[in-house]
Amino acid sequence: MNEITQELSEFVAASAEKLGVPGVAVGVWAAGREDFACSGVTSVENPLPVDRDTMFVVGSVSKTFTATALMRLVAEGRVELDAPVRRYVPEFAPADPAAADEITVLRLLNHTAGLEWKLGVDTGEGDDALARHAVKLAESPLIAEPGTRASYSQAGFNLAGRIVENVSGLPFERAAASLLFEPLGLAHSCYSANDVMTRRFAVGHNVDANGLLAVARQWKDNRANNPGGGMATSVGDLLRWARFHIGDGRTEGGERILPTELLHRMREQTVELRASTLGDAFGICWFLRKVDGVATIGHGGSGNGQFADLLVVPERNFAVAVMSNAGPDAGLAFNRAVVNWVLEHYLGVVERDPEPLPYDEARAAEIVGHYENEMMRLTLDTDGAGLTIGCAIKPEVRAAAETEMPPDLPPATLGLLPGDTDEYIVTEGGLQGQRGFFARDESGAVTGIDLAGRLFARVR
Repeated sequence: MNEITQELSEFVAASAEKLGVPGVAVGVWAAGREDFACSGVTSVENPLPVDRDTMFVVGSVSKTFTATALMRLVAEGRVELDAPVRRYVPEFAPADPAAADEITVLRLLNHTAGLEWKLGVDTGEGDDALARHAVKLAESPLIAEPGTRASYSQAGFNLAGRIVENVSGLPFERAAASLLFEPLGLAHSCYSANDVMTRRFAVGHNVDANGLLAVARQWKDNRANNPGGGMATSVGDLLRWARFHIGDGRTEGGERILPTELLHRMREQTVELRASTLGDAFGICWFLRKVDGVATIGHGGSGNGQFADLLVVPERNFAVAVMSNAGPDAGLAFNRAVVNWVLEHYLGVVERDPEPLPYDEARAAEIVGHYENEMMRLTLDTDGAGLTIGCAIKPEVRAAAETEMPPDLPPATLGLLPGDTDEYIVTEGGLQGQRGFFARDESGAVTGIDLAGRLFARVR
């Protein structure tokens, strides 16, 4: 083991212990070499050591696979990016035909379709789950006119998965395996619990009422959310996936999966983002972000007590993948610390958060209150000396849920950033480092807040 690999292993183990994360897996691709650092156990109840092949639920990192599978169909001439979605998914029939024409395939893949973040509906575990989800989504009101702004949408990526399903003629999970997993040799990647349970896999953990870590009983979300966030994979497979996206569209055995220009188009800017932790822009699915002047592409993901991050630096032939199985604060903090450590120690790249302004009573009075989307409620509050932001699943959504849902995040300190921008940064807690902005109407009144790329409307 070389010196940097030893330092990585020590940092990973010490950080996991300090933050109370039961099991973690980290992989780094650098200088043509793989470094792995795995620590801890898969479960506090039935512990097995975590290794490079241990499967974690990677949440929204799944979107990078869905988008790439769809790009394979584009390369074959079976899908056009600028075509309306309903050409391929006739059951997606919004009430406004004009708006439906503007909801294109590309706008699903760069989150500009105007669709809600996520639907609070379970359409079952049958092969019709995505078809039924598409029908329900068509009944949901738009949060913005298609093409006018970016707002991160799980529901939109599930609809993209339905395109893959309809065009390929296969259930989505089988299509993803045929288009990606099998040719790329991703032997530890799948969606079904039946496929996972015969291998070593991590379970999520959340803090219980006594402040202790307990196993999250819902292992993953329902089937209709597989395209947007339902994949399980290993850190070894994620590094292989990153190497594919760094490359020229061929497998390690030389088989062409995508034309180079289409693969690289995925990391070209399609829409700019404002003051977002997700990045400076969206490509086709990828978050594009400059860190200390270095261009990166990446994606994060969360499940019920599980978190994943994948960051790729194509120009340096470099990638880092991180997985952890505790939430919400511990896993998020661990992943962020490891990604930052790896960037600094392997590449000499340092990410610095902007400094917030001192507390301003007048500005605080403008923004305190409640903000909501379909699933979540944000509470902005002040004690007269500072601002806090609390993030919670809406009580009615939690009450109606038939399965366990992740715990709410406790209030954390929020600071406004310099300039007349309405931008902010969260300075502590599980959301530490998250950036966003407040939206205003033509009269100047605050109408919403953007957090993690998601739009929350103000509730008055």
